[in-house]
Amino acid sequence: MTVTSPEFVADLAADAEAAGISGFVAAAVIRHDGRVLFVRRNPDDYMGGRWEIPSGTVEDGESILEALYRETAEETGLTIGEVVDYLGHFDYSNSRGTLTRQFNFSVTVEKAEPVILTEHDAHEWALPTEPPAVTDSLGRIIGAIPQAQTDH
Repeated sequence: MTVTSPEFVADLAADAEAAGISGFVAAAVIRHDGRVLFVRRNPDDYMGGRWEIPSGTVEDGESILEALYRETAEETGLTIGEVVDYLGHFDYSNSRGTLTRQFNFSVTVEKAEPVILTEHDAHEWALPTEPPAVTDSLGRIIGAIPQAQTDH
């Protein structure tokens, strides 16, 4: 079963719901020329100043993959070319104090520039081995990317 199959994505959602998690976020580990795109939250946002990857809430009636494509375009102006792999998930408390599960996918984009930020104040293309200051959970996801997947 491929990571883009409806069955695989439905299983991800079902597993999260079985764990009592109702908030879903789709996140893109965007790879280009051996680097990963990181974006920094605006200082006045929840967790302001934190570096992360493009991500956003899965809306009602939307699949995790649909949210992945939409949020990547909304937050960066970039268009996903290919979803390469599912890199795993982590759970965190959101601004409302409930648990959210972030589903992380390795993706390529059609063009890496220009990055047009709408919800962040900075971006950086960094080596996966040298990310900016990210959470431990995201650091583990980035660190788990096979080297072959960063050489595009």
